[in-house]
Amino acid sequence: MLIENTIKKLFLTLFMSLSFIVHGDVQLDKFRNKIDLSIFYSGLITTQKMSNVPALRIFQGQKPIGYIIINTDFNETIGYSGKPIHIAIGIDNNGQIQGVQILKHSEPIVLTGIPEKRLTDKFIRYKNFNVIKTWLKDQFDNRKIDAVSGATVTDRIIDDSVLHTVLKFAKKINLSGFANNFSNSKVGTINKNLPIQKKSWQQLLSSGAISHSAISVGDVNAQYLKNNYNIAANITESNNLKDTFIDLNLALVSIKEIGQNILGKAEYKNLISKLSKDQHAILVMASGLYSFRGTGFVRGGLFDRFAVEQGTNIFRFRDMQYKRLAKSYADGSPKFTEIGLFRFPKKSNFDPSASWKFNLLINRAINVDEKKFYNHIVKYQLPEYYYEKTNIQKTRNDIKSNKNSLIKDIWKDRKVDIIILFIALLALTVIFFEQDRLTSSARATSIVRNSFLVFTLIWIGFISNDQLSVVNVLTFINVLMHKFNWDFFLLDPLIFISWASVAAIVLLWGRGVYCGWLCPFGALQELLNKVAKYFKVPQVKLPWGLHERSWAIKYLVFLGLLGISFYSLELAEHFSEIEPFKTVVILNFNRTWPFVVYALILLFIGLFIERFYCRYLCPLGVALAIPAKLRIFDWLKRYPKDCGTPCQTCANECMVDAIHPEGNINDNECMQCLHCQVLYKDQHKCPAKVKEVKRDLRHKEMRENKKQKKQKT
Repeated sequence: MLIENTIKKLFLTLFMSLSFIVHGDVQLDKFRNKIDLSIFYSGLITTQKMSNVPALRIFQGQKPIGYIIINTDFNETIGYSGKPIHIAIGIDNNGQIQGVQILKHSEPIVLTGIPEKRLTDKFIRYKNFNVIKTWLKDQFDNRKIDAVSGATVTDRIIDDSVLHTVLKFAKKINLSGFANNFSNSKVGTINKNLPIQKKSWQQLLSSGAISHSAISVGDVNAQYLKNNYNIAANITESNNLKDTFIDLNLALVSIKEIGQNILGKAEYKNLISKLSKDQHAILVMASGLYSFRGTGFVRGGLFDRFAVEQGTNIFRFRDMQYKRLAKSYADGSPKFTEIGLFRFPKKSNFDPSASWKFNLLINRAINVDEKKFYNHIVKYQLPEYYYEKTNIQKTRNDIKSNKNSLIKDIWKDRKVDIIILFIALLALTVIFFEQDRLTSSARATSIVRNSFLVFTLIWIGFISNDQLSVVNVLTFINVLMHKFNWDFFLLDPLIFISWASVAAIVLLWGRGVYCGWLCPFGALQELLNKVAKYFKVPQVKLPWGLHERSWAIKYLVFLGLLGISFYSLELAEHFSEIEPFKTVVILNFNRTWPFVVYALILLFIGLFIERFYCRYLCPLGVALAIPAKLRIFDWLKRYPKDCGTPCQTCANECMVDAIHPEGNINDNECMQCLHCQVLYKDQHKCPAKVKEVKRDLRHKEMRENKKQKKQKT
C-alpha cells in the first residue's frame, strides 16, 4: 500500500508539473478554434484578440459587446483526474456571464455512469449571472449550489474556476472599475521577531488566532429550508436537532507562536522544514457528525468539501499538501474527531495578514442520485499583533476584510446569546431595584434566587462559557499600560457585555451582585451546598477571628498575581490556575487529573463551608471589591440600635459570614443574597422587627381606645 501510494503521488506530481508547463503557454491560442461562439452570443459577431491580455474582444457590427476568456490562462484548474480542465467563458461588458463551454478535460465522470451532457446542462445556472456585482455585495456564499451528484468534485472545480477567472480577468483590465477595489500592496508584513509566548486554547480563541464556528443539525435544517430545499431539511443526521453537525476550528499555524502552541514544537519544526519562503499552512480541527475531509480525496487526491478563498484567489488542496494529526497541544484544547494540516502551494500569493474564508460545502443526499448543497462560511483574520500594517491607504476591499468586519461577524453570529444575556441582566436589574418588594416574601425571594442561580450555572456557565476571570483583569491592566485597543475585548461579545455590566453593578451595588448572582462557579458552589444542607450535611463555622483573618488570603493571591503580571503576563496566567473556573465551567473537567482533583477538593469543602473558595481564595472577588469602594448607594437596610447589639440573627444566618459581630455588613465580602433583607422584614425572627410590630400594635390600640373614648363622650 505504501509503494502504491508513493507511485500514485509521483505520477500526480508529474501530471501537475506538466500542467504548469502547459499553463505557461496562452491557452486561448491553443483552443481558439474549438470555441463555439453560438454558445455565448447570438447573431452575427466578430472576434479580435486583445494584445495586453489573453482574451477575445467580441463585436456585434462595430460595437464591442463582451469578451471570451479561457480559465487556464488565469487559474490553475487541476481536476479530479490530476489534469487541467479547460473552459471557455463569455462575459458582457459589465462582467455578466453569457455562457460556458468545456473545451477539454480528462475527468473520469463517464466511469461513474454520468454523461457529460448532464454536467454541461447545469451550466445554464451561469447565464446572466453578474460575477462582479455579486462579489462586491459579498453574496457569493448565499447563492444556490446545484452540483451534479456523482460528479461533485468536477462540478465544484468548474464552479470555482469560472467565477474566479472572471474576477481575475476583471481585475486585470479594470472591468467596470473592479480593480479600484484592490490595493497593490499586502495588508501587512508578518513580524518574525515577536517573543513566543505559551498560550492556552482559550487565549488563542479569544484573541482571534483560532477562528471557531459550530452549527447544529437544526441549523443545517434551517439553512436548507431557507434555500427551499424542503426534502433535504427533513433528512437529518440525528433525531436530536441540538446535536453538533460540525464544530469547526481554523488556525494559521505557519505563524510561529500559533503553530508552536497548537502543533507542539516538534511538529511545528517539521512543518517549517517543508515550507518555502512565504509559504503558509492552516490547521483545520473539527468534531461532530459531518466530516470536512469527506472521502473523495482518498480516490482522487483532491479535497472536494472545502476551499479557501482570499480576494479573487481560491485554493483547493490535494492529498500531497495534507497531513493528518492526532490532537492539539494547546492547554485546554477540546477533543477533535479529525484534524488536518494543509500547506498552500508554493508561490500561491496567499497573504497571511489579509482575511480569508473557509468555504465548507455541506451536502445531503435526498435520493440515490441527487444531493442538495450549500456553503457554510467561516472567516479568519490573523490578529494584528502578529503583523505590521503596510503604510498605504486602505481601499474598500481592505476595509471590508479587516478586524472590524471580523468583530461584526462574531457579534452577529452570537446575537441570540447576546439577547438572552441582556434579558437576564435586565431581570437582575429589576430584582435589585425592586428588592424591597421582593424580600417581603421569603418564599418569593428563595424561588427567584435559586432560579437565577440555576440559569447562571447552566446557560451563562456551561452553555455560553461566560465565566469572568482574574486573567481578564490582568490583561486589561496590561493593555492599559501599553497600547490600548478595544478590538481585543470586543472579540468575545458575552465577556465584553458581562464586564460592562459589572462596571455598572460595582458602582450601584458593589461587587456582590456579580459574585452572588452572575458567577457560574459561585452558583455551582451555592447550589451544591443547598443540596448538602437538604441531606443534613453538617456545616462548619470558623471562629470569627480565624474567619476574618482568612479573608486576607485572597487579597495576597490577587496582589501576587498582579505583581507577577507586571513581570510576565504569561507567567501570571499560569498562576491564575488557582481559579478552578477553566477546569469546571469552560472545560467541564476535561483536563489532566491534578486540575480536576483541585477543583473537586474545593467543591467538596464547599459542602461543609458554604462558598469556601469565594470567601478565602478568589482573586477575582478582590479585583471587583477594590473598585467597589466607589459605589454610590447603600441599599441594604439595618437597625443601627439593634443589629449586632444584641441581635446576631443576620450574622448567624449570613451564608458567607460577611456581617461583623457589631452588626455592620462588610461590603467587600457580601454576596448580595438578600437573605438579611428578608430577615429585616421577618416579624418572627428579627427582634427589632418584632419590637416594631408590637410598638405599632400598641400605638394602634391606643388610637382605638382614644377614638372609643371620644365616641362615648
